[in-house]
Amino acid sequence: MRLAPCNLRHATSDLRFWLGVGLLLLAALACTFSLPTLPPQSTTAMPTRAPELAVVVATPTPLPESLVAEATAEDLLLVNLYARVNPGVVNIDVAAGTGDEASIFGSGSGFLIDPEGHIVTNHHVVEGADTIWVTFSDGTLREAKVLGTDPFSDLAVLLVEDLPPSAVPLELGDSDTLQVGQRVIAIGNPFGLQGTMTVGVVSALGRVLPTVTTATGGSFSNPEIIQTDAAINPGNSGGPLLDSAGRVVGVNTAIRTTTGGNMGVGFAVPVNTVKRIVPRLISEGTYHYPYLGIVSDNRFTLAQLASVLDLPVNYGVLISSVEPGTPADRAGLRGGTQSVRALGTTVRVGGDIIIAIDGHRVEDFNDLIAYLVRETEVGQEVTLTVLRDGRQMEVRVKLGERPR
Repeated sequence: MRLAPCNLRHATSDLRFWLGVGLLLLAALACTFSLPTLPPQSTTAMPTRAPELAVVVATPTPLPESLVAEATAEDLLLVNLYARVNPGVVNIDVAAGTGDEASIFGSGSGFLIDPEGHIVTNHHVVEGADTIWVTFSDGTLREAKVLGTDPFSDLAVLLVEDLPPSAVPLELGDSDTLQVGQRVIAIGNPFGLQGTMTVGVVSALGRVLPTVTTATGGSFSNPEIIQTDAAINPGNSGGPLLDSAGRVVGVNTAIRTTTGGNMGVGFAVPVNTVKRIVPRLISEGTYHYPYLGIVSDNRFTLAQLASVLDLPVNYGVLISSVEPGTPADRAGLRGGTQSVRALGTTVRVGGDIIIAIDGHRVEDFNDLIAYLVRETEVGQEVTLTVLRDGRQMEVRVKLGERPR
């Protein structure tokens, strides 16, 4: 079928018509609106703005309730301990003179050990005092008298005859069961701040403190001392060192310092020494120490001297000299026969070496003194095992009393 030519042309002419209309419209628009142009570029650099940093707030993760409860229980233990024990701890002020003429020259701490009014403190706290005042935790003030003192152990016992109702005796523990790292608590009056509690651990056991030089020139030491990092300062002397149950395990007695204040090294007399000595101080006013009468250079142990001096053993006590007229002299013990240079100093050698007492091995001089103090009494006979000229022998000695 053929299409009519007129139809095709009609369609073409319509198309041309509409194309013309479109062009006219574009021309009109071009007259009315101007095309946008870009602004000229600046030669000066615009400052750049630093990006803002996002602030993230870190919220700690809550601890498990079991850990919080455990920490709270530790706090309550110490709070309860203080409430129970502090009424048995006292402040001690010492004065020269009596009555209106009394003048306070020092202070320290102490603790009540029984309902009869016996108070334990340090010898050096009350030494030289004419008048002693004791202040209890409730503020009650009482005058005390000295029943006995022992400079060798640095212990003293006071008596207060009229105790206030609030005062409570403290329970004595067992210092032989102490272990390094065990928690201990000190309560006392450092710098006169009454009722101060500090907490630490047992830092070491078996330390030795020099205590007394006698009129004859002999020097003695206090063995088996407890070392602690619980803060102890002037005024703590004589106060109790306690275990976590509130039992007394020591009597705070000294610090090692270069400034006069605490540097983390404090010392306490073990409570088992208190148990042995205090009853004698109450009944007799003094304590009688057993005595051998030997002199030993304890600047070095035999372990340090053995290889240098070609000694037959690396433990024991090398006798430098024997004091005339003493138990050791009467038993025939021998001191050194010559002086030699060793470890930068002069050492007396050639004397007997004590390696055991009553079958107990002796490591060094402090070990020997500790055994004599802990296990023997004046007048008791002991057996010493000694090495003499390379030969082992036993010597029996009747102990005398340590001179003062």
